[in-house]
Amino acid sequence: MGQPSFEASNAVIYVTYGAFLALGTGLAVKMWNQPKADFLAGNRTQTAFPLALNFIAAAMGSGILFSYPQLAILAGLQGVITYALSSALPLLAFAALGPVIRKKCPEGFVLTEWTRQRYGIVTALYLSFLTLVTLFLYMVAELSAIGQVVTALTGVNELPVIIVECVVTTVYTSIGGFRISFLTDNVQGAMIVLLIIIATITIGAKTEIKRELIESSGLLEPSLLGWQLLYVLPVAVLTNDFFLSNFWLRTFASKTDKDLWVGISIAMVVILIVLTLVGCTGLIAAWSGAWPGDPAQDGSVAFFLLLERLPNWVVGIILVMAVTMSTAAFDSLQSAMVSTASNDLFRNRLNIWWIRGAVVAVFVPVVVIALKAPSILQIYLISDLLSAATIPVLVLGLMDRFYWWRGFEVLVGGLGGILTVFIFGTIYYGDAKLGAELILLEQGLYTSDWGAFGAFVAAPLRRAHLGLPGSGREVYLLAKKRGHRFDALDRPLIAPDSRADDDDDTNSVSVQRDEVGVSKSTGKFF
Repeated sequence: MGQPSFEASNAVIYVTYGAFLALGTGLAVKMWNQPKADFLAGNRTQTAFPLALNFIAAAMGSGILFSYPQLAILAGLQGVITYALSSALPLLAFAALGPVIRKKCPEGFVLTEWTRQRYGIVTALYLSFLTLVTLFLYMVAELSAIGQVVTALTGVNELPVIIVECVVTTVYTSIGGFRISFLTDNVQGAMIVLLIIIATITIGAKTEIKRELIESSGLLEPSLLGWQLLYVLPVAVLTNDFFLSNFWLRTFASKTDKDLWVGISIAMVVILIVLTLVGCTGLIAAWSGAWPGDPAQDGSVAFFLLLERLPNWVVGIILVMAVTMSTAAFDSLQSAMVSTASNDLFRNRLNIWWIRGAVVAVFVPVVVIALKAPSILQIYLISDLLSAATIPVLVLGLMDRFYWWRGFEVLVGGLGGILTVFIFGTIYYGDAKLGAELILLEQGLYTSDWGAFGAFVAAPLRRAHLGLPGSGREVYLLAKKRGHRFDALDRPLIAPDSRADDDDDTNSVSVQRDEVGVSKSTGKFF
């Protein structure tokens, strides 16, 4: 059995964490007296290659070792390719929309800053709430994943490992903020790529495929689930990425639009290859006879069943890789939560140490839930459905032709999308309780019916056409009651898009800096 000894396992885990603590703290100490604006963001400071490494590190946590092989078992090669493409290609949205938002809101560093400027404070706070909830859920998922990885690979108790990861990342991100997260992700991103290459070569060389199992498994054939996922996964992943402010921080950190496009393109290709390789381990586990095992195991552990047949040193490499991926993802989420909370909730006026303390306090429920979380995928799905209902109606405001689109549509559209999922589920299952459970996707994504598929159709599409007349009617009635002219559909005097050049920070909306150097808008788009 390919499992290192208890002593060797602990040495590998904690030496890896110790190395990241030394690296992060050593670099962060030099940033101790940096301005608050630099602690929270790094606008226009990074070139293409560091951006690529950062997106790689931020996009791949240790949870991929469960979710991608599991989908390979359930939906075969079709599912692996769909999942990998759905995870990698949406990153191009940041390359496409980042320059647009930067022109409209030059000093912003998270999506919610543009939302405040475009739709007003109520919609901005609504999006901030969803963003912070998403970051919270991703933290839970990441800690749950690394705990399960460590237990599966070594049998070591997961709680000390989870606590150490929280402490290590908190120490250096509290000192250095976003900048240190960016620097450590450069190292961790490079390590992830290197370790993936080594692991791929080793697994390929040491695993024996049984040809008779390839055809009998049926994993090369298309399936109903595979066809459903062609719609569900792109919608879920693309919209959910908008809630991840760790991606937006890195988007606005690009020096130029060209650096952003090149960096994200490199990251996209690498992530696509890595996720495909990780997903294919599920196929290899099935074709080598490692899965389902005796007794039969769930597909989420297919990768680890495969490792049981490999030498101990291979497991050691995978263990270092998992700890590296988890640390990189978790410190990115942590710094993103600090930056988002400071900017959105307190307008950067509250002492940053209070924000750091609040984020550390959040770790208590994060750890408790992570220890009890039964499914990594289930955690992601809750956030995915929220984003699928909200983001489509939010991004319409980026287009000049939708100058009349207001925060009412975003709020009612997002909440109405969730209500529509409940209505759909109640009708589809004939049971209000099952309709409510569909909002949380308690039956998971990989079901034999059309429930999950219908939920992701209902969430983004249903409210998109209902919000329009609702907003116009309310604004018209309000204007009539107050005796004012109904002007909601009048064009603004200044077009939303300033058409500024890539490196020109001018914009039709005036921007001023507050006392800590972090920008705040003095105007707002219609």
